[in-house]
Amino acid sequence: MDAQPVDVAVIGAGQAGLSAAYHLRRRGFAPAPAAGPDMVVLDAEASPGGAWQHRWESLRMGTVNGIHELPGFAVPPADPAASSRDVLPAYFAEYERRFDLAVQRPVRVRAVRRADDDPHGRLLISTDGAGGLHTWAARYVINATGTWRRPFWPTVAGQARFAGRQLHVHDYVSAAEFSGARVAIVGAGVSAIQLLDEISRTTSTLWVSRREPQWDATGFDTAARIQAIAGAEERVRQGLPPGSVVSVTGAHWSPWAQAAKDRGALVWHPMFTAIEEHGLRMADGSFEPVDVILWATGFRADIAHLSPLRLRTPAGGIRVRDTRSIDEPRLFLIGYGPSQSTVGANRAGRTAARAISLESRSPAPV
Repeated sequence: MDAQPVDVAVIGAGQAGLSAAYHLRRRGFAPAPAAGPDMVVLDAEASPGGAWQHRWESLRMGTVNGIHELPGFAVPPADPAASSRDVLPAYFAEYERRFDLAVQRPVRVRAVRRADDDPHGRLLISTDGAGGLHTWAARYVINATGTWRRPFWPTVAGQARFAGRQLHVHDYVSAAEFSGARVAIVGAGVSAIQLLDEISRTTSTLWVSRREPQWDATGFDTAARIQAIAGAEERVRQGLPPGSVVSVTGAHWSPWAQAAKDRGALVWHPMFTAIEEHGLRMADGSFEPVDVILWATGFRADIAHLSPLRLRTPAGGIRVRDTRSIDEPRLFLIGYGPSQSTVGANRAGRTAARAISLESRSPAPV
């Protein structure tokens, strides 16, 4: 099968991927095939919206965390009570149309590998989708696959013995499905606290995490944000796996955290040591009966398709500096490490597009 040449392949059309595609368009790249420098945007989802289209139904525009508009087109005004998984996918769809990004979907990237030993040669992207198998040969690859498809489930002794229900935030729908059940919520991130607040309004909850959050009453100011980003950048430069948001930024008081506290639901318990048939064996040896375990334990980078490039360090990460792989300069990773936030993803998309444009013979920015 012949590979179709393209200057830039963007993998993923969530916040990071669309940001990169927008900045490439501004720098003269057009959907392939084009007369000048070209690009292709590949997305595994059947429709626009990235992970937003899969978020739980009760997540409203007034309570979403970290919404930041895509470059060049603001999020239209929306009712704070409107569902985020209705509003934001529609916004993404209009964004793709407005800037003629010609996203190809559903297309799943199976592997990215080097075409040959030439360090200035092309990277081959093997895909499958509605049109069958296809291979692209790109001068540069911008990987923006995020984390949604890789929910992280910790391994705990006795997990398979549990007679109740276990689910990850990835599969959460609404608190109504737990009516009358006692729910253990495991995790200390934003989603864990949001769902603790939501579920504790309708049924009994037990909040557990490996480390007790250290609440910062001052709020997440600019200095703290800069320090957190610097720490995340250093981790990925060293090839360490990106840390969780809370491990980088700390826990900050939010309306949902305060609401859970006011109702007496924000009571932290150290991580249990084992799961038994009808509940949890706690660190102090006591037993807590529960009917449901909700794992709000985060996600991992969805980068298995990059494995043929052999970039993982012994620590498990990929060495990245300024969005670019240190060990494979034709590859950019955005929405990874310090650019996991929506603001960071926008900046990373711009950074990657600028670097590629400067190295190519594309027109100057308009």
